[in-house]
Amino acid sequence: QVQLVESGGGLVQPGGSLRVSCSASGSIFSINAMGWYRQAPGKGRELLASIFRDGTTYYADSVKGRFTMSRDNAKNTVYLQMNSLKPEDTAVYYCGADVGSRILWGPGTQVTVSS
Repeated sequence: QVQLVESGGGLVQPGGSLRVSCSASGSIFSINAMGWYRQAPGKGRELLASIFRDGTTYYADSVKGRFTMSRDNAKNTVYLQMNSLKPEDTAVYYCGADVGSRILWGPGTQVTVSS
């Protein structure tokens, strides 16, 4: 099993930056890819970015050029650097681990963009 814990959320002003982190533990070897998702009130969970075992990344059009996903293999941690934040980026941000048969989720961290 894989356990995920997100951190780094908070309140930020429009135009500001924030970095959220996700630490993984347990059966790390079973992870094929890691992703960052978000879910705003009343909306479905949206995939923002993914990083695969070989290091390739994917970004949704909604965040391309503003968000950057990276990882530190030594710390079993992935990051999402978010720049030029907008009020519509307000959501609970989750990391997900693709273990083949399913995606495992962390509890999420709240990001609020407001003046």
